[in-house]
Amino acid sequence: MDTAGKKEQKKVEISSAEWQIMRIVWTLNRVTSSEIINLMQKKQTWSDSTIKTLITRLTKKEFLSRVKENGRYIYSATVSEQDTMDKYANGLFNDFCAHKTGLVLNELIDSLEISQKDIKKLQVTLDKKLKTAPEHVKCDCLPDGCDDMC
Repeated sequence: MDTAGKKEQKKVEISSAEWQIMRIVWTLNRVTSSEIINLMQKKQTWSDSTIKTLITRLTKKEFLSRVKENGRYIYSATVSEQDTMDKYANGLFNDFCAHKTGLVLNELIDSLEISQKDIKKLQVTLDKKLKTAPEHVKCDCLPDGCDDMC
């Protein structure tokens, strides 16, 4: 962790459109480009070439691997879905003011549909976190903090 208490992680560089492709691959595990195209076109009005470009980008970024079987390429994820989501979220939150992280998390929880099971997990996590949480999180926007301004 760095001095502000935030986890230092490499940021996941993936676009919103690329996430859509990855969600299909994670769900199906092994999939052809034709299958990805057919499924994406049920969700989006993207052209075949746009979807192929996204698949190529994800392969170059090493999020996807491909193997040739019976004359067709089969794509698989090279990264786990949960790990990728966690790294992406942590990278995003590392860009926010540490002092306001709780407010952002509260807004997310309030605005997202979450299952009762997940709410119970969150309650357990928050109860544990409460035992060691500081009374106040210092702002990390400026080198010496800016708590009076935040």
